[in-house]
Amino acid sequence: MKTTIRTSRRKSSGDNVNNDYLEIVRVLRLGKREREEEEEEEEEEREDLTMAVAGGFARVLPSSFECRSDPDFSTGSEKFNSTGNRFTGKTNSFPICGSFNSGLSSSLIFRFPPNFVRQLSIKARRNCSNIGVAQVVAASWSNNNNGNSVPNVSAVDSAAAATEIEIDEVKAVVDVNGDNSKINNNNNNNGVQLSGLAALKASFLCSDGSIAVHAGERLGRGIVTDGITTPVVNTTAYWFKNSDELIDFKEGRYASFEYGRYGNPTTESLERKISALERAETTLFLASGMCASTVLMFALVKKGGHIVTTTDCYRKTRIFIQDYLVPNMDITVTVIDPADIDGLQSALDQNNVSLFFTESPTNPYLRCVDIELVSKICHSKGALVCIDGTFATPLNQKALSLGADIVLNSATKYIGGHNDVIGGCISGSEEVVSKIRKLHHVLGGVLNPNAAYLFIRGIKTLHVRIKQQNSTALEMAKILEAHPKIVRVHYPGLPSHPDHDIAMQQMTGFGGVVSFEVDGDLHTTKKFIDALKIPYIAPSFGGCESIVDQPAIMSYWDLTQDGRAMFGIKDNLVRFSFGLEDFEDLKADILQALATL
Repeated sequence: MKTTIRTSRRKSSGDNVNNDYLEIVRVLRLGKREREEEEEEEEEEREDLTMAVAGGFARVLPSSFECRSDPDFSTGSEKFNSTGNRFTGKTNSFPICGSFNSGLSSSLIFRFPPNFVRQLSIKARRNCSNIGVAQVVAASWSNNNNGNSVPNVSAVDSAAAATEIEIDEVKAVVDVNGDNSKINNNNNNNGVQLSGLAALKASFLCSDGSIAVHAGERLGRGIVTDGITTPVVNTTAYWFKNSDELIDFKEGRYASFEYGRYGNPTTESLERKISALERAETTLFLASGMCASTVLMFALVKKGGHIVTTTDCYRKTRIFIQDYLVPNMDITVTVIDPADIDGLQSALDQNNVSLFFTESPTNPYLRCVDIELVSKICHSKGALVCIDGTFATPLNQKALSLGADIVLNSATKYIGGHNDVIGGCISGSEEVVSKIRKLHHVLGGVLNPNAAYLFIRGIKTLHVRIKQQNSTALEMAKILEAHPKIVRVHYPGLPSHPDHDIAMQQMTGFGGVVSFEVDGDLHTTKKFIDALKIPYIAPSFGGCESIVDQPAIMSYWDLTQDGRAMFGIKDNLVRFSFGLEDFEDLKADILQALATL
């Protein structure tokens, strides 16, 4: 059985490493022959290897070899174009089950001959992770159809002579055949094959639960490591080996983030994970949900443009549009009810609309927009559609699949899921998101890589958390609707909700937030909230801990009662975000608090 060892991206240099290279070459060429027999030839061999530098790496791998960022696994053979050995590219796309692209690609895996590592000295074995040359040579040897053949001497020599070679992660599992002429996809059972990985992906990444755990990490990421978890890369900049490499980068022949504001490997893994869940070509992560919203609007709505939005929405979004975009950029706005399709059509007919921006479900009344219908109407007039899906999450709703151009999430909520990290993300086509990314690179608002790690960790349990929160919220909504001290419950999973039919069509679950109106005034409602023992009184939602707030006090206290009424905010309104506490405990706590009224 052949041993498999993943390539390392670490760079090796110095006499000790050279000696390790040579020792590996000797093992490959001589097999079981005693090493003592060739000690006297060591100096001569060193000279021969040094002279082979001119041949270089090209004799081990074909000139067309490249570490590609986006292989097409739909064909039987993968072709590469020549650019260089090191890769730090951006690949945010992720295919759905059955179509395999770069979102969950594999590291380059080379197969070693039997007992290869065991034949090395202890020191060489310790440095093995630094020796990319040996792995290339071993691949040339072990991938030959004749399992007992010895690697081509010239290939061995030229590989060993290249003492400073970096092998980066390649987005495929490849075989390098004996004549060093091509990279192929052999379908056999000897080692890890491309077809086997394709079958593996098809078997365990068809559901959102598996995708949430493995997307952007399993079988390939922008960081070479055998650790299960994605490392945090804390760096402000990315270096180039020489000026020619820098020029290659500037002219598009070499991939790099260049500077921390333009990208980060940890954040890139996170973005791939979200792209996989949203079924998006690409995702851009920013420092907060409002940062994502504001940069998006700045990038997509030009001066003198027109925005259509809805009455029920996050207050800070409304403030940004009315107090900043309208007076400073001469942008006009039409505000409609989420269900007012005629109003939307009228706004499109009378204005040159750039963007229809809405939440679905909305905050705090959880109104739902018919995403498929409004997308068709807006697209017929050339307007983009952005859905803020924060209350839904990518697990309960696929806005892009329904026709939206962009989906935005305040990842602070369900995606992070632990009330400990702030961030926002925008997903969609590369064509649209690239416009936002370009402005983002200028404005900043960069997500810290440590925050990216927390989001990656949080997403791994997203499907488990959402399943319980969906269930708890729906059952409590039914109980609250039947309670005599509750006037009305706002939850799209209830038949009484005005948008229930729409929610049933486009959502697989209705989220963990329930809004309801207590039978009483502001002070009665305040008494109910203060009587609760489990939830925290706080803004935000979607975390493991239950959170409750009274919008009239929490978000609109600066307005008079009449001012709050203009935005539909009633004094007796409660927004309850159900966490992961036991359902019976939450039920008992709410009922005892209502009993105090």
